[in-house]
Amino acid sequence: MSHENTFGVWAPRAELVELVIDSGADGDRVAHPMVRGDDAWWLPSPDVTWAPGIDYGYVIDGEGPYPDPRSRRQPQGVHGLSRTDDPSSYSWNDDGWAGLPLDRAEIYELHIGTFTPAGTLDAALDRLDHLKSIGVTHVELLPVNGFNGTHNWGYDGVAWFTVQEGYGGPDAYRRFVDACHAAGLAVIQDVVYNHLGPSGNYLPIYGPYLNDASSNTWGTSVNLSHEGSGEVRSFIIDNALMWLRDYHVDGLRLDAVHALVDDSPVHLLAELGAAVDALSEADGVRRMLIAESDLNDPVMFLPRDQNGYGLDGQWSDDFHHAVHVNLTGETIGYYEDFDSVGALAKVLTRGFFHDGTWSSFREKTHGVELDRAATAPWRLVVASHNHDQIGNRAVGDRLTATLDNDSLAIAATLTMLGPFTPMLFMGEEWAASTPWQFFTSHPEPELGEATAKGRIGEFAKMGWDPAVVPDPQDPATFQNSKLDWSELTDPAHPEHAAMLEVYRTLGALRRTLPAGDDVRLSDIAVSFDEDARWLVLERPALVILVNLSDAPLDVATVAPRLGEPLFDSHAALRGRPLPAELTTSAARSVLVGRLA
Repeated sequence: MSHENTFGVWAPRAELVELVIDSGADGDRVAHPMVRGDDAWWLPSPDVTWAPGIDYGYVIDGEGPYPDPRSRRQPQGVHGLSRTDDPSSYSWNDDGWAGLPLDRAEIYELHIGTFTPAGTLDAALDRLDHLKSIGVTHVELLPVNGFNGTHNWGYDGVAWFTVQEGYGGPDAYRRFVDACHAAGLAVIQDVVYNHLGPSGNYLPIYGPYLNDASSNTWGTSVNLSHEGSGEVRSFIIDNALMWLRDYHVDGLRLDAVHALVDDSPVHLLAELGAAVDALSEADGVRRMLIAESDLNDPVMFLPRDQNGYGLDGQWSDDFHHAVHVNLTGETIGYYEDFDSVGALAKVLTRGFFHDGTWSSFREKTHGVELDRAATAPWRLVVASHNHDQIGNRAVGDRLTATLDNDSLAIAATLTMLGPFTPMLFMGEEWAASTPWQFFTSHPEPELGEATAKGRIGEFAKMGWDPAVVPDPQDPATFQNSKLDWSELTDPAHPEHAAMLEVYRTLGALRRTLPAGDDVRLSDIAVSFDEDARWLVLERPALVILVNLSDAPLDVATVAPRLGEPLFDSHAALRGRPLPAELTTSAARSVLVGRLA
């Protein structure tokens, strides 16, 4: 049955359920008895009328009222009553929108709360022209569903069907997507189905939403294959379809799918992929699913008739690690195995570094080898910066805190013009100096204290001075993480504007490259010299020469097929014109030319 625009709740363990409706100005609440159906869904009598704007909740066995698990709005926060919302009430202006392909995407990851000073969806609209200017095609929002408190990364969400009220709620979200489509931008929403946040999770009161026998880094696992898991899986799939259908979102980024514990004959991801494909086939709008996976396993995007999950793509963190280590020299933790130019070369030609190899960090073999002849490289989404790799550093420092623009331009070029689908993190395009730190706003003192102590303790074990690790509960940590847009026009720091021009140039070049399934990983060739620290990447139509050393290189010697000049990072960052011929690669620079 459909659960849209109606009162009803799945509560298989309840003996008695009542619908409580706030009657209005006098503050009185009216309780309506509910009747259990054979499917454990409880419904009120037919004379109880659903309408938009009603505040309500459910009383379970005399306790509550609690928010609706499928609540569309939580205007008083995640602990308050739910409010009905009619998604059909919005007049959309994107009738001609049919989606955009991932194979030509340039994704831009942003956090609504820190993207602008106001930190709202409406405020973000003022920056869409900026995104277009650097070639962005897809805007990826960190999770926006309801969480407790005023600011958070979004991964502590508990009200999965809502839009955080502080961001503007559902109407602002619809306006945002509508405006993006009008600007020719697709929208990808980051969603979290592997755990729930620590405050405001009332799902276990209603039913077996969690698998108490399993846990992950963030808490108890979601129940995908035990008692009641059929309804839990429907809950997740209905949520995904809500974003795509009701909010016109173009795709979903699925958080940490390696933490989805599913022993079912058909994995949740395959079931979800089939549901999304069916929706796209029904209305003709292209949609996509992108997995964040630590497994390095092509099963994510292999077709379902080949025992894959049939998703559109997945992240490859190995790209980030290889670029980061080769530019910074950091080799701690999971960076240890990437300490060579050869590691970067392998990632560029094989997609993963760990593809069945020994992982020193994990102390076991890790990953599955890709079929290079069958794999289109666009299916791997890569970044030199993202929210995880910055925010999960002790002080939330960006690469700009460590590297100069010459090295940053190398990272940008490999990301933007390499074989994979690039993703930028907000602010990297102008080498933003602001950090992006781990911040929370848990109202419960004990939870806030535990979060802060846990964060400090985690990095103290790694040798960091606890005094330098920001307190996630300190409002200043959140404020410090907001982008400073004035850097773009600051005459005292022209390096920001110079880097922005680099990204604009790279974005324009990217739009000229061959893409789609006609390009395979086997079409990518890399040569390198470990001692001299250079690397040459050849892809259809393009040659990229990366000089990681502190000495100039003779182009004819190391990159004889580098033809018509397209980009010279050393010249571009210094405001010089592109040379008519590329004969020498400056130290710590990157050259791009046509494949001769």
